[in-house]
Amino acid sequence: MRAHSLSANLERRVTGPCDRLVGSLAGLFIALGCLMDGGRAAAGDGVLLRVETEVFADDDEAPVARSLSLFRDGVAWDFLQTLSKEKEKEDDAGPDEPVEFVLHDPARERIILVDPARHVKTQIDHLQLERLRASLGNWARKSDDPLMRWAGGPDFSEGMEETATKIVLAGPRVRYEVAFEEADNGAIPEEYQRFADAALLVKALVHPGGLPPFPRIAINRRVAAAGGIPATVRLEIDSRMAKLGRRPTVLRSKHKVLESWLAADHKRVAAAEERMAVAAPVDLATYAGRGEGDGPVASAPGGGKRR
Repeated sequence: MRAHSLSANLERRVTGPCDRLVGSLAGLFIALGCLMDGGRAAAGDGVLLRVETEVFADDDEAPVARSLSLFRDGVAWDFLQTLSKEKEKEDDAGPDEPVEFVLHDPARERIILVDPARHVKTQIDHLQLERLRASLGNWARKSDDPLMRWAGGPDFSEGMEETATKIVLAGPRVRYEVAFEEADNGAIPEEYQRFADAALLVKALVHPGGLPPFPRIAINRRVAAAGGIPATVRLEIDSRMAKLGRRPTVLRSKHKVLESWLAADHKRVAAAEERMAVAAPVDLATYAGRGEGDGPVASAPGGGKRR
């Protein structure tokens, strides 16, 4: 169930055309992990849930990204971080400062993305996501690349294996492995599947160019049907240079779920609500141009270049 510039971290690690997919995938990956694990909650109103997620690249022991997702009464707040040695050395940027946070509010059919450094926000509605789903699928299925064509779906039954606690999906040069646990509340799987699918489509809309999210959406559906909650996710993408000995690019995520909030979490959400209220609304194209220092985002009201 779990939008941000994680691609910058991983794009510096890869060089091949297929590898560049992984940079854009990182945002999708962490977003999915956070939102999908948001299901471990008891029934009833007033339930508080926190999910910490870490994403690792290849064999690295240190994560390349972290997120904290907080759930309350059907609403999810996603606080997203990228990690780097340079950032950790900055005195004015604490480890808990998000590069972006996202409000998922399905009851109001709205998803709001906020960039606190630039003081801007943008809103995405259900219709935009459905249009993306259709157009992205059609485009991918016409690709010359077997991996992209496969990822366009819609059928992923071939290559999918299931056990009581794991789902594996293999395609051309790609392999997904999702280990899951049974949800305590039977109503939870369908709920977090909706969050997860929306989060994947949002990331594809804001950060285009990666692998289409449809294989993961298919896995979401099967995990939900099994009444499961994802615990770990592993994605392997074989480079086009695999025949020359280049190893696959691997992304791994681990999720830690707590069925309550910490005292700091209430303050974090309250601060996010205040930031969201005063952030300047911009269109999606302007918001997504965050990496362009001389682009339209740099001159957004109250904004500035990213730290």
